[in-house]
Amino acid sequence: MRVYGTLVALGGALVAVAGWLGGWGGAIGGAVALGAQLTAVALLRPAMAARQPQFLARWLGGMAVRVAALASLLGVSVARPGALGVLPASLGFLGVLLPLLFVETRFLK
Repeated sequence: MRVYGTLVALGGALVAVAGWLGGWGGAIGGAVALGAQLTAVALLRPAMAARQPQFLARWLGGMAVRVAALASLLGVSVARPGALGVLPASLGFLGVLLPLLFVETRFLK
């Protein structure tokens, strides 16, 4: 559980920065990215010592979660451009997800 708390704390700080730089759209995009990353880590972590087919299936599931989250975010921001800007939301998403991907191996140990 401590691993997830650290991930939420780091992600929360990144969401705050994304919100400060990108406003409401950046904060929402960052929060969606944090949720996708938490789900992906929760999927992959139990299979770290599993055989390769199971590990790859879980890894691919995590990637699918991230892609589905980005597609949903972009779909909402295109459907409602006044409520959520496409550029701030997508930059907030990437600004939070990419740093979390770089430190993902620390959370999977």
